[in-house]
Amino acid sequence: MDGDRIRVRRTPPPELGPMLGSARLRAGYRVREFARLVELSHSYLLHLEAGTRCPSVTVARRIAEALELTEGEWALLFAAAVDDAGRDHPARGAA
Repeated sequence: MDGDRIRVRRTPPPELGPMLGSARLRAGYRVREFARLVELSHSYLLHLEAGTRCPSVTVARRIAEALELTEGEWALLFAAAVDDAGRDHPARGAA
């Protein structure tokens, strides 16, 4: 177990989930459609929008690019993002 990291779960800021849901709707995507676009499971996306999970930096980048977030939205998303150093959320369907 030498070299293994203990992951610490962070609590997202309360405004993150609603902001993500609003931005997705503003861009005209339904949950499953957007989840496919950014290569996430729809349940993981729902957890992000419910404010129960923080995204990894890679996931945050995919979401920010796809939704064309404002500067303030981008800052909020990346402030909550977790640097998972090698244990990032894999793309859905990746082998």
